[in-house]
Amino acid sequence: MQEKRKKISILGIGWLGFPLAKKLIEIGYEVKGSTTSENKLEHLKNNNIQPYQIELSEKEIKGNIEAFLNDSEFLIIDIPPKLRSNPTENFEEKIKLLTCYIEKSTVKNVLFVSSTSVYVDDFPIAEIDENSIPNPDSESSKQLLQTEEILLTNKNFQTTILRFGGLIGEDRHPIKFLAGKTNVENPDAPINLIHQKDCIGIICAILNQVQNDNIIFNAVAPHHPTRKEYYQKKAENSNLPLPIFAKNQESIGKLISSTKIETVLNYRFKKEI
Repeated sequence: MQEKRKKISILGIGWLGFPLAKKLIEIGYEVKGSTTSENKLEHLKNNNIQPYQIELSEKEIKGNIEAFLNDSEFLIIDIPPKLRSNPTENFEEKIKLLTCYIEKSTVKNVLFVSSTSVYVDDFPIAEIDENSIPNPDSESSKQLLQTEEILLTNKNFQTTILRFGGLIGEDRHPIKFLAGKTNVENPDAPINLIHQKDCIGIICAILNQVQNDNIIFNAVAPHHPTRKEYYQKKAENSNLPLPIFAKNQESIGKLISSTKIETVLNYRFKKEI
């Protein structure tokens, strides 16, 4: 008798969610994916992702959220606050509303994609792990931290918080924006980046080892050259004009440790940054 395929719902099929969905399908999951754009529904369907048009606001959820969650044991939430385009947005209220639907669904495990921005850059530069106390200094990171708390304190499901560093990939790298810039700040701060393929690998590892308790992971590649060393080398390798960093200015920053991911999940990072 053929084993029934596990179902998983991904709220937010974007730059990370789409290749993640394809990988999960490849390893045997049945994936439901949400987008806010009607134009993308056919694209999801053509890639064997069950498409749902879902849009969250503080007061309502547009779309068939019940069907999107139904029969899935695991929900991945990958929708960032959009405070740059809408400074008045209340992201945590959106997630509070979403939890009401999660509680009534079959979902037992939630993975929330968060950010290491919940830890502020500081001087002197210190190493940060999951025991470090978050101290966000922007409205977006404050709302991320508050959203984490909403999910972690809900007794109806288990929550994994995955705090990614700066996301890079074959089509996405900050050197494209820094090339040729002058007076770039914090030359001596360590970089905290992670490749898209490792993001996907870590999520797959979490799904294979569902925790019995709530858990938080920081996720950045375990290689931390200084910003000046790293970005000037990247520019040189890409035949781009070198960024020029500020002189005679103390650098602030943080060094994010991913040791917990390597020990708890037995995960080994695959991509150089």
